[in-house]
Amino acid sequence: MRYPYTILGKISQFPYKYYVQNSWFFKYTLIAGLISLPIFYKIQKLSYSPENVKKWEKIHRDMFEGTGHH
Repeated sequence: MRYPYTILGKISQFPYKYYVQNSWFFKYTLIAGLISLPIFYKIQKLSYSPENVKKWEKIHRDMFEGTGHH
């Protein structure tokens, strides 16, 4: 392939090994992403738990429909 015209061709021709070995920014961005994935997964599991969903449904219902007292 002389020049990768398509996006997949450019992705396949990208020198990943060179950037991982020689670029501190690329290396630490990958490490930070891998470290933060489990943290974000835990936060998402907690925020979408059935108890939390019921709590926020009640809060939104009270906010938009009103509680009946001022």
